[in-house]
Amino acid sequence: MRILIAPDKFAGTLTAVEAAAAIEEGWRRRDPDAEVLVAPMADGGPGFIDVLSAVVDGKLLSVTVRGPLGEETPATVLLAGETAYVETAQACGLHLVEPKQRRPEDASTYGVGQLITAAVEAGAKRIILGLGGSGTNDAGAGLLAALGATAQPDATAGVGRLDAGAAGLAGLEAVDLGPARERVAGVEFIAASDVENPMLGLRGATNVFGAQKGISDERKPEVDGWLTHFADLADRKTADKKGAGAAGGLGYALLLLGAERVSGIDLVAELTGLKQKAAQVDLVLSGEGAFDFQSRDGKVIAGVAKVANDAMRPCVVLAGKVLIGSREMRTMGVESAYSLVDAVGEEKAFADPHGSLAAVAERVARTWAR
Repeated sequence: MRILIAPDKFAGTLTAVEAAAAIEEGWRRRDPDAEVLVAPMADGGPGFIDVLSAVVDGKLLSVTVRGPLGEETPATVLLAGETAYVETAQACGLHLVEPKQRRPEDASTYGVGQLITAAVEAGAKRIILGLGGSGTNDAGAGLLAALGATAQPDATAGVGRLDAGAAGLAGLEAVDLGPARERVAGVEFIAASDVENPMLGLRGATNVFGAQKGISDERKPEVDGWLTHFADLADRKTADKKGAGAAGGLGYALLLLGAERVSGIDLVAELTGLKQKAAQVDLVLSGEGAFDFQSRDGKVIAGVAKVANDAMRPCVVLAGKVLIGSREMRTMGVESAYSLVDAVGEEKAFADPHGSLAAVAERVARTWAR
C-alpha cells in the first residue's frame, strides 16, 4: 500500500509536521510495510515556515520583532538565494496573545514590516508572505509604518498613528506611503493567502473575521469605519481588490506595495511537489483541527482533495472534529472523514493529541489498507 500523508496543523495541539508523524505512526501499526510519502501542508497561516523549511533549500534568519501589542517576539525568515519566505503570523498572530489579554483594536502589524526589512537587508529581491491566523485588524498600517510610511494626525480627532492598531487610524488627516515604497523599490512581493475578501464592508476584514479576534458585533461598524477612513487617505480602490481583507487588512498594505496575491495552499502544494507525490500513491490522507464549512474555501483540506482527485486518488480526512456532512464532503472530493473527538472523546483528544491522532489513523488503516 502506498499512501501520501498531507495534513494541515491541528490548531492549538499539533503542527502539520507533528500531525503527519502521528498519522504515519498509527497507520504503520496496522500496515507496517506501507510505502509512505509525507507532505505537511499550510495555507499561509501558522506553520508556513515550518512546512517550507523542510522542502526549500535555504537558511533561517532569526529576528526579534514587535508582537501585536508591542512585546518583543522571536521570528524567522527563510532565505533561499534572493527569495525570502515570511510567515506573518509569527509577528502578528492571534496565538501570540492570551485570550484575556487580546485588544484587537490596538493590535499592530508593525512586526511584519520589521520582518520585511530584515529580508530586504539580507538581500531578498522577492518576498513571499504567508497570510493567515492574524490577531490584528489595522489594514496593514503598522507594516507600512515599519517600512517608513508617515501620517499627519488630525488635531481635532485625537492623536492618529499608523503603528497603534485600528484605533490609531481614526485620528489621521493624511498618509504618505512614498518612503515605504521607496524602501522596498525593486522588491517583488507575493501574498499567499486563502482569503479573497475585500477589506471593507459586509464581506470585509472586520465584519467577517473580526469576531474571531475579539471584536464585538457592537464595535464592528466603528472599526470598519476606521479602516474606511484610512483607505480614503491611502487608496480606496485597492481596498476593494480580492485579498485586501486578508489578515485584518494586511493584504491591503501588501497590495499597496504592488504585491501579487496567490492561493496559499496552491503555493505550498507546488513547493512540496504535492501533485507528483499524489500520482505515486494509492491513497491520500489529510487532516486539520476542525473539518467544517470553512474548509471548503482555499484551505488545506480543499486543496489536497483537489490534487488527489486530479490524480484520481481517494482522499480521506482525519480531523479533531468533523462538522460537515457526507454530501458536502464528496462535493469537495473527500471520500470519508474520521473524528478524534468521536473516536476517543474530547478530553483525551486534547490531552493527548498525538496518541489520539495515531489511534484514529490506525482505525483508518483497518478500513483502507490493502
